[in-house]
Amino acid sequence: MKLDIIIRRVSAVLAMILIYLFALSFYLGSKGFYMDENNNIKLKINEANAAETPHQLATNVVLPWGHSLGSNKAKVTIYEYSSFGCSHCADFHSNTLPKLQKDYIDTGKVRLVFTPFPLDQSSLKAAVLGECVPQSKYFDFVNNVFAHQMSWGLSLNTEKALARLAEPYGLSEEKALTCMKDTQVAQEVLNLRQEASRLINIQGTPTFVFSSSKGREVIFGTMSYAKLQELINKNL
Repeated sequence: MKLDIIIRRVSAVLAMILIYLFALSFYLGSKGFYMDENNNIKLKINEANAAETPHQLATNVVLPWGHSLGSNKAKVTIYEYSSFGCSHCADFHSNTLPKLQKDYIDTGKVRLVFTPFPLDQSSLKAAVLGECVPQSKYFDFVNNVFAHQMSWGLSLNTEKALARLAEPYGLSEEKALTCMKDTQVAQEVLNLRQEASRLINIQGTPTFVFSSSKGREVIFGTMSYAKLQELINKNL
């Protein structure tokens, strides 16, 4: 085989590889992801990824409603504002919340109030779908969506991928797809997001508000379980 033919074929293969990588990069970007230097897929959405020094929030601020986990008589209430597409939020629900629930929520010391704070259209659809799930199963659904974040986040059909996650909670695919098209519920979710942003000045997710008789503190970003315990015990 002549050298010029080999060069043309190698060039064609390299061109195809470059086109594929460009297309992959464009697709990941459209889904809010990117590929790092080690070829790992990472989330590109604006997230608060490091806990800052808590700042005070006035006790007379009426925080937006959310879904509650735990006793209404708990001495400490933690308000969580998270986006379903946020990897740090997923980490909190997968690794920190189970410990928090076992040590503080199930023992009646802490109540968690979860309010969706969607940062993208896919997260908004997930939040709207959550309103159609039986409320007794709401937090199971939330944790399931976070646990499968990568699969639906990169899906070519996000709505169908989310609909499959709702099936264990009694929603058929048809009902789930119809649910996600409810513009009224979507607007309610966005109104809550806007109100939370205005009152708390949320810049990214997750954001937490610790509320007790001792006052209110706002934490932007993730934190270790030890830090979370420190904040809770200070307010108990």
